[in-house]
Amino acid sequence: MSTAAIVPAAGGGVRLGAERPKALVPLAGEPLVVHALRALRASEVVDRVVVVGPPTALDELTEAMPSDWTGWASVVAGGAVRQASVAAGLETLSDEHELVLVHDAARALVPPAVVTRVVDALLAGAPAVIPVVPMNDTVKRVGDGRVIETVDRTSLYAVQTPQGFRRDVLTAAHASTTETAATDDAGLVERSGGVVCVVDGDAEAFKITRPLDLALAEAVLSSRRR
Repeated sequence: MSTAAIVPAAGGGVRLGAERPKALVPLAGEPLVVHALRALRASEVVDRVVVVGPPTALDELTEAMPSDWTGWASVVAGGAVRQASVAAGLETLSDEHELVLVHDAARALVPPAVVTRVVDALLAGAPAVIPVVPMNDTVKRVGDGRVIETVDRTSLYAVQTPQGFRRDVLTAAHASTTETAATDDAGLVERSGGVVCVVDGDAEAFKITRPLDLALAEAVLSSRRR
């Protein structure tokens, strides 16, 4: 089966203190999105990538791609919300792409092994797959400025990307919802009655959202080079 990846890259980068889309914020001299795509390419299980960016930054995103990625990675305009951007990416895929990954550009340091685990689970028959890591912090439910309860964390996991789907499952989930504030595509599958399976994620697949995350990412890259 052929696998394509859609990379939503339209975030504004406001919390990073950037004046450009988050995907174009530099990390060790290269945009975050390039690091994210390099991980997908290194997995050797992704046949095509579609980067979905803001209409005003398409040229800059295209120019950021290494020349030897021509034909493998392309850039298209996204919508006003994440869901619309993923749908725009889906529309560009050919019929041969039976498996689809959705990967946040902000998870720039995902290890290729995580990508491979997701695709392997799809090939083994899972309709939808997400990488997860256990919650290590104590979790409390809060309301009106006070603690309501301490939540049992033994069955709680943080979700990462890439999330993987059989293409028909993802397409049906998008077609069956009117929700516009979904934070991930697996949630759309869940709400449409689909089954979502899990594989192990990785601590290095954290989401780069704030300046501290960017500093941590620099440290991870430095450690990898040793």
